[in-house]
Amino acid sequence: MFSFVQKIENITFPESVRLVAQKLGIPLPKVTYSSPEEARAGKLRAQLFDIQERAAAFFQECLKRPEGARAREYLLGRGLDEETIARFRIGYAPDSGFLLRDRLAGEFSEEVLRESGLFSWKEGAPSLSVRSLDGQGGDFDSAGGSAAEAQSPKPTSAMYSKFRNRVVFPIANDVGKIIAFTGRTLATDEKSGPKYLNSPETGIYSKGRVLFNLDHAKEAIRKLDYAILVEGQMDCISVYAAGFHNVIASSGTAFTEIQAKLLGRFSKNAVVNFDPDTAGAKATERTLGLLVEEEFNIKVLTLEQGFDPDLYIRRKGKEAYGEALRSSQKYFDYLIDRARTHFQVRSPEGKVKAVNYLLPHIQRVPSRIVRDELSQEIAQKLGIDSAVLRQELRHVAAQRSAATVKAPAEAQITDAERILVRALASARQMQPGAEHVSARDGAEEEFDPARQAEYALHGEGLHRGLATESLVEALLNAGSEVADVMEVPCSDAERRMLASILLKEDEELTAERLEGAVRALRKIHLRRKLEQTQRELKKPGLSDDRARMKELLVEVERLSRALRDPSLAEDGLRNALGNQKSA
Repeated sequence: MFSFVQKIENITFPESVRLVAQKLGIPLPKVTYSSPEEARAGKLRAQLFDIQERAAAFFQECLKRPEGARAREYLLGRGLDEETIARFRIGYAPDSGFLLRDRLAGEFSEEVLRESGLFSWKEGAPSLSVRSLDGQGGDFDSAGGSAAEAQSPKPTSAMYSKFRNRVVFPIANDVGKIIAFTGRTLATDEKSGPKYLNSPETGIYSKGRVLFNLDHAKEAIRKLDYAILVEGQMDCISVYAAGFHNVIASSGTAFTEIQAKLLGRFSKNAVVNFDPDTAGAKATERTLGLLVEEEFNIKVLTLEQGFDPDLYIRRKGKEAYGEALRSSQKYFDYLIDRARTHFQVRSPEGKVKAVNYLLPHIQRVPSRIVRDELSQEIAQKLGIDSAVLRQELRHVAAQRSAATVKAPAEAQITDAERILVRALASARQMQPGAEHVSARDGAEEEFDPARQAEYALHGEGLHRGLATESLVEALLNAGSEVADVMEVPCSDAERRMLASILLKEDEELTAERLEGAVRALRKIHLRRKLEQTQRELKKPGLSDDRARMKELLVEVERLSRALRDPSLAEDGLRNALGNQKSA
């Protein structure tokens, strides 16, 4: 148990014993160390905690001084009141690189100053006056140095503060001890350095082991049984100030396994709200993968393009953020939408690429039962109608291996598509010189499968988004001069697909079979349009547009009725396609 606490809290074994004892209310004897090295390390850690606390108090003090006016103006512009600033102990690092150094030099040794992560230094310059290891201060210059030092001079250092002219946000561990800082620059020139500057890793701080604001949020996370996870400190502070006290931040770093385990001590449910830009989306996917492996129940909150949580709350208000939070997508719904965005899922190749994009995420799920259910859900939402491809997806997902789904030539072709392709090809399979009776001749019109298929496909676009879309387009656009169906202009892959379909003409092509194929494709289109409309109804902020919401609800009802009633399928589909074109 103690080794687990030691790893999670990033503390030594004796400190883990003290922490457990403190939580259980067990008194401990005075700390003893097994060796001088252990005693020195323990003392240094204690001093590192102490110096971070002293620095935080200094930064808070500077924020209240006249030189902190610009920092106060910045925080006010970000919507932070005095209570929030005090709660998060936000401060200001003055432009001088020596004020903090001079404040702390009389209290801590140069070793502690160096190890604190608060300072940078230049080797070979005269040293500052600091408190020595025995607690006595002194100037180490040529006039005031000891005889031994005069005889054996050593390169010393000129220290200066890392954080200068910056708004400073303290970073605390989950028990509230300050261990590091993030500084946001107030300067606009290139020499000011990065916009955000973080403390380096030290003996008490490792960025991959800390969750910003967990000390404030942990009780709310336990009570509400879920955490809101954002990227940056400012996002976290704004969300917390808006009343969502179960928010934490990864401080802009890739989420780590240790952070996932740390969060899991308080809840196994999380809503991830990272920035919707490309980098943010990739960070979201990495974070989701880690949380999935730790068996979290996850939702993803995606705000409108150009909005991070802080800006969204300031522009639209906490009520709008709360509504967006309630409309968060389930983990795989988010990833499926990403797959639809990146890949042309209307084509067979696009479907395979989308599935292989999703497979690594499926395979992270520990439960085989859940993986199987997810594979079926993905097949449905990507419009994978082929039983062959569905079975391949389920098989690969079940293995939790690095395998990918392969697309056989016919794996994604439905029986309805085969019938329509055969019908279109029949126009160029007739014997030369054959005569056909036409209604213009005064006789009963003969069944013409090619003409009937062309009418349905041209009029309703039933082939759009299917595995045979490009092949069907080639057949529809082929001129009358193309006498041989195998000479229709198309790719080699499409020609192989056509040959495979025509070689399997094991049933007669009748009017009833063709009409049945048309009805089947109409239902596929209706189902896809219904799913698309239902997804749009779930988008955050839609409740503000009542007219659009009413329009979508009417469309859902019409499409649902069309799917239930075969006699309405044709009209329902045409209405759906008409709405889609006008959107």
